[in-house]
Amino acid sequence: MSAPQHSRFTPDRGLTGRMVTTMFLIGLVYVGFTGLLIVLLRGAWPLVVLISGGLFVAQFWFSDKITERAMGAHQVTPEQYPQLHGAIDRLCALADMPKPRVAVADNDMPNAFATGRNPQNAVVCVTTGLLRRLEPEELEGVLAHELSHVAHRDVAVMTVAGFLGVLAGAMTRIALYGGMMGGGNRNSNDQNAAIAMVLIPLASMVVYAISFLLTRLLSRYRELAADRAAAQLTGRPAALASALTKVTGQIGAIPTKDLRKAQPYNAFYFAPALSAKETASQLLSTHPSLEQRLAQLRKVSDELGH
Repeated sequence: MSAPQHSRFTPDRGLTGRMVTTMFLIGLVYVGFTGLLIVLLRGAWPLVVLISGGLFVAQFWFSDKITERAMGAHQVTPEQYPQLHGAIDRLCALADMPKPRVAVADNDMPNAFATGRNPQNAVVCVTTGLLRRLEPEELEGVLAHELSHVAHRDVAVMTVAGFLGVLAGAMTRIALYGGMMGGGNRNSNDQNAAIAMVLIPLASMVVYAISFLLTRLLSRYRELAADRAAAQLTGRPAALASALTKVTGQIGAIPTKDLRKAQPYNAFYFAPALSAKETASQLLSTHPSLEQRLAQLRKVSDELGH
């Protein structure tokens, strides 16, 4: 899960360690939850495992297309967006990495995201609102940030980690339905069925809570890692800092009702879709604070200056 050897993005051992730990812990919880279902639902467990496994494989394999569709993005050609493609071409050449697919979402919220199971099947998307507001150097900084997510493969880890919590909920519904369908010939006072009806939803909530906390902790670190890697690759931390300040301020001015539509995908965005008030009060945000990100970029600027 570390950055590919041919990529010139600075490797981040802290990020790699956190990705491995997150996947191990979430995988452990997920296996334990599946085991509980097998014990409690002797008749229905094959259906649960089959459907949940299929959902997981589909989500991982088609994560880029699912995310694109959910966010209203569409692929664009170099003829349609020459400046955008040109910037990505330069950055990919500089980083010595394969060029991802390029997409644009017709959305006034200035933002960007990257998704995909690996660098060969990745997509980088920007909104029309971002393209309208940023200068070329600022846009390049944002794109370098997103490309670093692809190079470090943390996009794939976030896709898997985020989906496991959702999958636990889906498995619960399937299990309860299967248990009820399979229990039609049993006495309605069956104690095992009653225990399952209580334990399965409770275990599902625990799985979701653990998944939520672990992905939040990983997400905040990976954003700092992407800022650092992008600034070091481009050699222009000030441009990325300017983009961050501009994007965060502009997002804060967008109506809350519009931001809420984008919030389920905050973990993938360059900056969270939160109002200024929400950003200040959100302790479990998917992103570190603007102050933290700017302080780190000032530190990178000092290091490059030396």
